[in-house]
Amino acid sequence: MDSQVAVALALSLVGGVSTSLGALFVIVNQTPNLKMLGLLQGFAAGLMLSISFFDLAHNALNSLGFLKGNLWFFAGVIFFGVVASFIPEPTLAPTSDVKGRKKNGDEGGKDTMKKHRRQVLFSGIVTAVGISLHNFPEGMAVFLGSMKGLRVGINLALAIALHNIPEGVAVALPVYFATQSKWQAFKLASLSGFAEPLGVIIVAYLFPSSLSPEILEGLLGSVGGVMAFLTLHEMLPLAFDYAGQKQSVKAVFLGMAFMSASLYFLSISLPEDLSL
Repeated sequence: MDSQVAVALALSLVGGVSTSLGALFVIVNQTPNLKMLGLLQGFAAGLMLSISFFDLAHNALNSLGFLKGNLWFFAGVIFFGVVASFIPEPTLAPTSDVKGRKKNGDEGGKDTMKKHRRQVLFSGIVTAVGISLHNFPEGMAVFLGSMKGLRVGINLALAIALHNIPEGVAVALPVYFATQSKWQAFKLASLSGFAEPLGVIIVAYLFPSSLSPEILEGLLGSVGGVMAFLTLHEMLPLAFDYAGQKQSVKAVFLGMAFMSASLYFLSISLPEDLSL
């Protein structure tokens, strides 16, 4: 159990660090390339959809049967749908809006500028809280995936890490604009990302040390539902906004192909004593 927790923590830290990478993208480049972010979001969406439907949900259906597998899957969808309704959705403020706010602030005087900065800072803090809450179930997903096998854990961590880079941008951009502090933007984005390993620790010590195979498959099926909802509810709309529908769809299928290839190469390269 301790070794499984250690592996899950290491994998979840990859996701946490990737949020910091998104923040670095903001503080190094003052004008983020939103089209590239949209393409990255579409690519990560393809990874997530492949994991959700072709791996987690597929295994749950095979192990538990069609009815039970679907019940577990849609339980995850409903659960995260309810959670999402109470969480302010993380959004990435377009740079044109940021520039417009700055321009209006200059024209309106220092007081107006301060008001704009407070509003933008508040949006950044709300975004950070929302992303932190989203990262809890992602950390749980990595832990449950690692219990199932190293392949599942690695692929979940990879998809979540790619997804977390735009999330880091979403937090850092408004904070950087409001505070003009690279350190504050980087710090807040990084803290929101490290909610993921915290989710690993929580689920590791709340769940019993040994779960029946049926319960484990069911929970992983629910994780598939969570990931599918997250992808369709958050990732694809952002990709469409920033990169356009046609380019985003291409990025989605590229991500799905990449995940299929990674599943194959991992299956033939990992030692037999590592359960897949």
